[in-house]
Amino acid sequence: MAQKLSAAQQRRVEEIHQFEKVVDHVAKLVAELDQSRAAKALFLENICTVVAREMSQMRQRALTANIGTIADVAGYMSVMAGRGGGLDMKIRGLRDGVNSLRMQLAIELYAVMDARVRRTGEARQARTRGSDAHALSNVFMVVAASV
Repeated sequence: MAQKLSAAQQRRVEEIHQFEKVVDHVAKLVAELDQSRAAKALFLENICTVVAREMSQMRQRALTANIGTIADVAGYMSVMAGRGGGLDMKIRGLRDGVNSLRMQLAIELYAVMDARVRRTGEARQARTRGSDAHALSNVFMVVAASV
């Protein structure tokens, strides 16, 4: 039987879904950047600017929502997209960041949906327990299958 979520949990789930939409958009931009390696520098720079702006905005929203791990990764990706350097390094870093964001969002969604988990410290302990660790691995498999 499905459990009912409190108003705060529903709000948090909706915030996480909004973050997932942004991550999907950025993943598409990173894939486009990867496929357009031979394009003009201005085109590549425009894609990087869009990624930097999206990640900077996501960082601010994550800080407001009090999700520090997502804010840290989004800030890192914003700096990575905005700075100069080799295109290969930039693409690899952004791709790793997208994967990290997806994983962090799945963990956060799991923590919100689990009624027994109330605080971050309890969430870390719950993730290491047997049945909860198994459920968390199922969440990761669902996230990996959607990629």
